[in-house]
Amino acid sequence: MVVADKISDPGNLGTILRSAEAAGASAVMLTSGTVDAFSPKVVRASAGAIFNIPVFESVTLEEVASLGFKTWGSSSHQLDKSVDFNAADLSGRVAIVLGNEAHGLSMNTKLDGWLTIQHAGRSESLNVAMAATLLCFEVKRQHNK
Repeated sequence: MVVADKISDPGNLGTILRSAEAAGASAVMLTSGTVDAFSPKVVRASAGAIFNIPVFESVTLEEVASLGFKTWGSSSHQLDKSVDFNAADLSGRVAIVLGNEAHGLSMNTKLDGWLTIQHAGRSESLNVAMAATLLCFEVKRQHNK
């Protein structure tokens, strides 16, 4: 499952939906403050994926955790207890949590762990939709072992 937390750009949300569906995610959950999933720009950017994956709006991370999902937040910074995304155990019921483009996830967000994507270049971070794609396909890879 993928959780989009306060994603504001319709193109990013559409791409997240497209990547989540392509990787076989069971659903995409949107927290309050996330752009409307059914706005024309999101639908267009999803390339139709929005019609092939369940989307739930105004969901809290507590609700996701109560469904038995291990919650992994993404961060472009090394944090306490953060793990490189391809070294983390992403088997079982996993929810990848992606934060707002400008602010990311709050460091106070209650999660089971943090995932990082190591950079070889000097860029500060990846676009949230690109990070979602990498993380979704790593979960898919681990589930297909």
